[in-house]
This record gives sequence, structure tokens and C-alpha cells, in this order.
Amino acid sequence: MDGISDVAVGVKRGSDELSMYNSPNSGMSSISDGASNGSDSKKLRVEEAPPSRVIHIRKLPNEASETEVIALGLPFGKVTNILTLKGKNQAFLEMGTEEAAITMVNYYSTVSPHIRNVPVFIQYSNHKELKTDASNQRTQAVLQAVSAVQSPSSDIQEVLAAASSPVLRIIIDNMFYPVTLDVLQQIFSKFGTVMKIITFTKNNQFQALLQFSDPVNAQQAKLALDGQNIYNSCCTLRIDFSKLVNLNVKYNNDKSRDYTRPELPAGDGQPSLDPTVAAAFSKDSNSLLGALNPLSAAAAAAAAAGRVALAGQAGSSGVLLVSNLNEEMVTPQSLFTLFGVYGDVQRVKILYNKKDSALIQMSDSNQAQLAMSHLNGQKMYGKIIRVTLSKHQTVALPRDGLDDQGLTKDYANSPLHRFKKPGSKNFQNIFPPSATLHLSNIPQDVTEDNLRLLFSNTGGTVKAFKFFQDRKMALIQMSTVEEATQALIDLHNYNMGGSQHLRVSFSKSTI
Repeated sequence: MDGISDVAVGVKRGSDELSMYNSPNSGMSSISDGASNGSDSKKLRVEEAPPSRVIHIRKLPNEASETEVIALGLPFGKVTNILTLKGKNQAFLEMGTEEAAITMVNYYSTVSPHIRNVPVFIQYSNHKELKTDASNQRTQAVLQAVSAVQSPSSDIQEVLAAASSPVLRIIIDNMFYPVTLDVLQQIFSKFGTVMKIITFTKNNQFQALLQFSDPVNAQQAKLALDGQNIYNSCCTLRIDFSKLVNLNVKYNNDKSRDYTRPELPAGDGQPSLDPTVAAAFSKDSNSLLGALNPLSAAAAAAAAAGRVALAGQAGSSGVLLVSNLNEEMVTPQSLFTLFGVYGDVQRVKILYNKKDSALIQMSDSNQAQLAMSHLNGQKMYGKIIRVTLSKHQTVALPRDGLDDQGLTKDYANSPLHRFKKPGSKNFQNIFPPSATLHLSNIPQDVTEDNLRLLFSNTGGTVKAFKFFQDRKMALIQMSTVEEATQALIDLHNYNMGGSQHLRVSFSKSTI
């Protein structure tokens, strides 16, 4: 067991160990039983612990493994200890530094962490470190591989490094959205210096060769990312070591790049791989069954930044079924505005006999997938909405002369579609719902105070505000993602006077 001394592995020593995590004095009594749900979220926020390098993870699926829990923390830094409470569906993960823990909690506050396609809940623990014994051999074996790529003096690491290459071969399965060279670079550079990437299509599959400066980084990336999804339930990474130990890159363009030689020519600039072709030939979705959690790195944010919508694929539906809506508040217009952030909504129908559910027709199946991956599980008017693909191919309008009380609306010719223009910049600015909103089209005479007042009138609290240099754009931060979502629904296309209407979208930045 040499070389893994700096990674302790937690098992409960006895009933006193468990009671430590249940004691009412620990401030964690409201979260220790794993049964808390949306109804007591307010209570949780009040008792939120200050930053600690120990992370408390709740609502784990029964079959979750230690490896999957460790994978949530790996991309943010060194994992030094883990304690799993199987009967309570909870775990404690100790990071090497408080800074790594803060990065992890901040990241997962905007991108919902999943294990086996089940959302889990992450917050700081009241404990500053985990005091556990290290006698559990099974868990120790799980952490052996992790420590081997974390501990610089490890003997195991040297053996592994000698036997492996710094070059990874990456295959993208189930490719619903295009994966660019820049997305790969951002995902993999979390684990070390990426020197070179070559992308190509082989056997009708999108593949890449990626070279790290050090084989140990390649190992760590493979350990953390193999089998993970770049986007929810699609674009699965399949990673192996390449037999090559060095890549020869001739051109720096959108298909290949040598980051150590910026002077290389762009070459003949052949068109990039058409991702619709890759999607059509991707393996069946059974390959996803083992790893349906979205990418557990800041990678997902980077990936979202490179996300682009494709032309529609034949044979799949662009209609979504949205349920658990607040039927007192929801309108076709509010759904049009929110779902319109991720694609061009054609029609909305709130179901006459079940007004907490609606059908939303997007302009194609990729936009439907994009909206589903971003909005499923988000809060709208105080309720966590569920978004799934519908079996319907289109949303029918009411028959002539039939009054459906305004529950169905046709938006096919709406001037508010964000993605009408091919190649529009809006395609590159699609981000998950976040507490920070990006505002544009602001008239010159509108002040910060005007905007703060306008946004606080939507029922939320404005935490921060920042104008861009030209004052036509700004960032405004609300106190929660739900408040920002509400503000976007209320104020996108708000008339600021004259013919200027405010544009509101979710931002990837914070202030």
C-alpha cells in the first residue's frame, strides 16, 4: 500500500462515528436523514455551513459507487478522504484544499451534479476535516488508482506512467451536438497541459487524439472522464491510451492544433466534420447505460460554451412535454420566453384537462434536446419542472371556432425567435440557467438604478450589477437561479421606451 498514505479512506468506526454526523448540535440535523426535499429548502439555506474542504453530498442513488462520488470532486483538485453513509444515501468528500472545495460548490450551484442520471445535492459540511480510519480494503482499492495519479511520489504512479502514453484516443458516442476541438481542449486541460489535438472521422465516428505533456495527466483524465457525458445523456466520451507517444500536427485549424507551435499554417481549411453525419452513425444508446451522469467537471460549463444547435434530424420529435408546472401562474407566453432561450418555439399548448402540463413544439429535435437538458429540474414559479421528449410530432391548434381559453398559442411567425439567422452569435451564447443575467439593447439614458429597480420589481433581490464599456450591455446578478429565471421571463423584450426592447439571457459569467 505504499504511495497512498496521503489518501485516507473512510468507513464508520462504530455508532459514535455516525452519531457525530447526526448530532443536533452539528447544524446538520435537517439534512442528515437524506429525506429532505424541496419543501424545506428554505430551512437548508438558513443553516448553510461556511466554506469547508469537506463536502456533504446527499440523495445519492442506492447503487452509487465510491468511484462515482470521487469523480464529482476529482476535476477540482486533490481528493484526500471519503466517507460514505450507504444507509442514508449520503457521503462526505474531503478535498485537499478549501479553495478546491469552494470551486466545486460554486460550479455545482449552477450546473446540477448527477450520479447515474440522478441529481444529487452538494453543500459544505460543518466539519473541517474527516477523521476516519483506513481499514476498509474495498474502498481503499477504489482510491488506490486515484492516489496513483494524485501523489507525485507514488511508486504505483511511476509503474503506471512507464507503461502508458501521454496520448489519449477519444471516441464520442451518441453525438447529438457537435464537439469542437476547443471544447475538448477546455475539458481535458483541467487535468494538465494539453499540447496537441487531432480530430478526424473514422468508421463514421468522430474521434480525437489528444496529447498531454505528461502521461500521468493522461491517466488522471482517463480515470475521471472515461464514460462521462459532455451534455446530459449524450456525447459520451470513450477514452483509451493511444499506441502513439507523440502526435505530428501540420496545421492549426478547426481539425488539428499544436498548442506549442502557434506559428503553424491553417492548411487547406477543409470543411469540418458534419456532426449530423456523426450523429446518424453513432452507436445505439445502450452504450450509455453504464454512465448516465453528465460530465462531472467544470468541463460541462466549457462544453456548454461551445454548444451549437444542428439542423434537425429526421425521425425524431421536436415536441417537449413539460409537467409539474404552477398552473395558477403559467401562461403560453411565459413558456415561450423561457424555452425560447434554447431554441425557436413554434407552438405552446397548456393541456386543457391537466393544466400543470404543457406541450412545447421547438423548431427541431436538437433544440428540444438542448431545452430539455438545460431546463429539466429547474424551478419556475416555485415548482421544479420536469421536461421530457413527447411522443407527439407536432402540437395541434384548436379547431376553427373552438375556444380553448387561450391555452394554445402559435408562435411560428414570432419576431422574438433568437435563432432565425443561420450562424447567429446567439448559438454560441447558450448557457445553463444561472443567477447572473446578460442584458443587451439598453438605451443610453437608462441608468444602473433604473435597471436595479426594474429587476427587483420581479420579486427577487439584485445582488450585483456591472455595465459593459459601451453601456449597451450589462450583467445583473440575482440572489438565486430561480429569481433570475423569473426576471428573464418577465423582462425579456421589455419595452425600454422608443422602439428599444431589452434582451435578457443567462450568462456564463459572474460579477
